Amino acid sequence: MRGKNDYLILFLKGIGMGAADVIPGVSGGTIAFISGIYEELINSIKSITFATLKLLISGKIGAFFNAVNGWFLLSVFGGVAVSIFSLAQLMKWLLTTHPVPVWSFFFGLILVSSVFIIRSSDQFGVKGWLAFVIGIILSFFITSVSPVNTPEALWFVFLAGSIGICAMILPGISGAFILLLLGKYLFIMTAVTELNLPVILVFIAGAATGLIMFSKFLSWLLKYYHTVTIALLAGFMIGSLNKVWPWKIVETWTSGSHGEMVALTERNVLPLTYSEITGHDSFFYSAIALFIIGIFLLIAVETIGAKMKRS
Repeated sequence: MRGKNDYLILFLKGIGMGAADVIPGVSGGTIAFISGIYEELINSIKSITFATLKLLISGKIGAFFNAVNGWFLLSVFGGVAVSIFSLAQLMKWLLTTHPVPVWSFFFGLILVSSVFIIRSSDQFGVKGWLAFVIGIILSFFITSVSPVNTPEALWFVFLAGSIGICAMILPGISGAFILLLLGKYLFIMTAVTELNLPVILVFIAGAATGLIMFSKFLSWLLKYYHTVTIALLAGFMIGSLNKVWPWKIVETWTSGSHGEMVALTERNVLPLTYSEITGHDSFFYSAIALFIIGIFLLIAVETIGAKMKRS
């Protein structure tokens, strides 16, 4: 039985997931995985069916909440919503004004979290390690694909929401980056910051539909192919480091939803090459500092979590 403090912690974990979900290259699923709520989250979402929804429609709210682990979902997704609406503008500003240190922080965070996932699992075996390699290759390929220009019609916003949410709950594959690939990241971020309700509501409807459908498949994988699935997800996280590399050179540009120029394709380079090509400071030392902070922050979270489990 959870108490108020437990739900407060779940709410804070949801805030962490939401903060990650607004950053292209970082996955809210990664935060859920790191914080130890991933499988409960997937299984809770999976429990939302036509049968449980009938309980809600018929006014049996208590029975519905019990059936779908409602207070857990409300706490987590409440944190996600608060985080997205409050941090969307901040994340856009940080990534625009301080991209190298921010990406370095997340690079360290994701790198060490994937190591913890591998260490916490039983021996993968041949199938597990094969899944791990496949996960790295798939994630690297996805994060290397160039974004495309797509329509801004509401039907496509719904489709983008249903596709993007599947990535948002997969560790290592960023839903925000999938939106970037679909050409809808800045469009959705702008809708959130400007409270464009038609776009926001249609996107949420698409996300809810995709989330309920995809969670059933993911829950099935975790139940019957747990070790292989964990290995695949760990591989996704390693492969996603390609997108999170701090020093990038923009190769091509495109017009945003308001006519502004936004990066279309980028190339990873070394810090010295970055300075030579752009003429800007590589912020190498601050990047290394944030990288180390990201590593030690996760180690601290993992250590505290382990102590809490033992106690």
